[in-house]
Amino acid sequence: MRKIHFFLTFFLVTALFNRLQAQDYKFAAGIRLSSPSPTISSAVSLKYFMNDRSAIEGLVSFGTRFGIGGLYEVHQLLGSAPNLNWFYGGGAYIGWQFNQVYSGPMGIVGLDYKFDNAPIDLSLDWKPELDIAPAINFVPAAFALTVRFVFK
Repeated sequence: MRKIHFFLTFFLVTALFNRLQAQDYKFAAGIRLSSPSPTISSAVSLKYFMNDRSAIEGLVSFGTRFGIGGLYEVHQLLGSAPNLNWFYGGGAYIGWQFNQVYSGPMGIVGLDYKFDNAPIDLSLDWKPELDIAPAINFVPAAFALTVRFVFK
């Protein structure tokens, strides 16, 4: 929990002391580092902005379970820092572990920060999952830090 507070403080302090331009990219890819309990835990992340507020994110998990998932996200500026957004959304996933199939919906809420003079995007989020199969199970311990390289 202390790590999450550290990263949240880092994002907010960075946003307050840097005057940065508005979000200027459409596609980014990177690595998501997460707690191991959700099906979509540590993963490869691909994020594409359909417009200045809506994005889709694809995740391919390589954690304790192999899985794929997709999210629709809505981004909004946080305060007066143009490169700091908060976002929310939802989607679904499917994963496999030991001949067992896991699937269900997932939600997401978090912070997203794009550096001005570097092609780097950072996200800190909470992505709870609700396993529908093989049994109903709510997985709330799904915090992550994502580092992405911005392509355009």
